Amino acid sequence: MLVATALLVLLSACGSGQGAGGPDAPDVPVAGTHWTVGAVTVDGVRSVAPAGATVEFTRDGRVRGSSGCNGFDAAVAVHGETLSVSPATRTLIGCPDDRQRFEDALIGSLEGEVEARLKGGGLTLVSADGRHRVELVTEPDVPLLGTAWTVNALLDGDTAGSLPAGSEGKAKLTFGKDGRLTGSLGCNRVTAPAKVTGDTITLGAVATTRMICTGPEMDLETKLYDALDGPLHYRLDHRTLIVTDVDGGGFTATAG
Repeated sequence: MLVATALLVLLSACGSGQGAGGPDAPDVPVAGTHWTVGAVTVDGVRSVAPAGATVEFTRDGRVRGSSGCNGFDAAVAVHGETLSVSPATRTLIGCPDDRQRFEDALIGSLEGEVEARLKGGGLTLVSADGRHRVELVTEPDVPLLGTAWTVNALLDGDTAGSLPAGSEGKAKLTFGKDGRLTGSLGCNRVTAPAKVTGDTITLGAVATTRMICTGPEMDLETKLYDALDGPLHYRLDHRTLIVTDVDGGGFTATAG
């Protein structure tokens, strides 16, 4: 809701005297936003989206997401209140008939030129001829507490480095609602008291099991163990968690 509100404030502040969609209209600031698909309407027939249907506008000029069955990806250019979307590529999972019909309607309604209309907590995309309409609602950030986070990069100041080869997907952490950190550092299990205040995580004594694992896993574990020392700053970006210590070290993780 905060994201959508901020977008509306920007639009109001930047409006021109040309009117909605005029030649001097500011570009709709959709880059970096994530949405849940509410419904798609084609020729007056409205289809409610299945669970898992999402749309993301990336900061590098892509629109991608899921129909609730297959994933899709396309290039997008913003010209005022008009989005120009290239033909999309899709994954090739076989979908049930009803999901396939919805997928075809969603992707067909996104491709080409559509007008972006922001209102309240939603974004509506309407084709130039009015036959197609996609209803989107703001998708909130995944919560810190209770989410299983998979570490996918190590941080050193402003630089994000890849994990040691062979250790990918091995480190998983959960900040529990019971005030404890649990999970794996890549090799050993880990637990620690974890107090969250604002954007700060304060860990108590970190305890681990004592297994000896392969080189990459132990290398990752050593780096993460060091990163968990002292107060930590965290930031959420949709399904990504960024954790840094006072020296700028840390890690990023994705939900799931």
